[in-house]
Amino acid sequence: MTIPCDRSWVAAAIQTIEADFNRSSDTHLLRVPLPAAPGVELYLKDESTHPSGSLKHRLARSLFLYGLCNGWIGSETTIVEASSGSTAVSEAYFARMLGLRFIAVMPRSTSAEKIAQIAFYGGESHFVDSPAEMYAESARLAEELGGHYMDQFTYAERATDWRGNNNIAESIFSQMTREEHPVPSWIVVGAGTGGTSATLGRYIRYRRLPTRLCLADPEASIFHHYLADRSVCSVSGPPSVVEGIGRPRCEPSFVPELIDRAYAVPDAASIAAARVLSRRIGRSCGGSTGTNLWAVAQIVGEMVKNGEQGSVVTLLCDSGERYRSTHFDDAWLGARGIDIKPAEEAMERFFETGVFKPELSQTLPSS
Repeated sequence: MTIPCDRSWVAAAIQTIEADFNRSSDTHLLRVPLPAAPGVELYLKDESTHPSGSLKHRLARSLFLYGLCNGWIGSETTIVEASSGSTAVSEAYFARMLGLRFIAVMPRSTSAEKIAQIAFYGGESHFVDSPAEMYAESARLAEELGGHYMDQFTYAERATDWRGNNNIAESIFSQMTREEHPVPSWIVVGAGTGGTSATLGRYIRYRRLPTRLCLADPEASIFHHYLADRSVCSVSGPPSVVEGIGRPRCEPSFVPELIDRAYAVPDAASIAAARVLSRRIGRSCGGSTGTNLWAVAQIVGEMVKNGEQGSVVTLLCDSGERYRSTHFDDAWLGARGIDIKPAEEAMERFFETGVFKPELSQTLPSS
């Protein structure tokens, strides 16, 4: 829907977003000690330090600029988004900055901490019973209100300039230049929209780099199934409890050709890995980071076994503070029958020995 808008207001809105970006420093690249894996270096791109607290801050900024420059957002536009939480938090941040009404359409299971953060930025929450219902309900609500459905799942891969312009890929490779192994052997990411994996994969190819891209995907998600069989485009059944990554359908922004390897990760493994990593680095991190780490451990374990040296980079997507009432609550886990003890022990053994035996995960073939 094209919305007639005041060009002077749009120019001021873009200036406001650019000024906010100019005030923000880049996120840190943290080195994680792996004494049991000599010659292999592990790094975390800490996206939790963005003003709105997660990797999705980059996406939200890009989506707002994309909507403004396409003439889709004006001074009276209500912004509607389908989100499991973090994108909604970041979009609420930018909507408040521009004085726009914001409504997040999300599953009822979204953590209370994320809902509270959306409200803190002046956003509203509109709940649906399952993730699969978010798309149609967001479109319906935007139509009813004469607003704009941001649709992160369609526009994530095209709203970001993948060739550079200080995107996450350019930032990682720039920060790695003085390290012992400056060009990572592997970068490990999850996929919610698929926008981050698309940006990284395209940048790697554009710069003609040998780095390979690994997808860490919740078991309940569609993406790893789709990589194995392109005819499988959706899954049914209970969704993953890991918010922000994994989807019931293959999203338009997901580009499978850019993925070199994939691992399917059980929820118990994701949560266990997040807890172990939080203790190891003294910095709380959420379940999607744990999903990444479970895949990282398999890659690093393989490198150690083969006598390979090199660097591996993954993302610390958001803070574990957003999951105090869920992933970090033993009673919450117990009520859902999620036993994380075996996975915690496996992850601790990995850090202590450099050996990883992923009995709980499934290795997927390369594309």
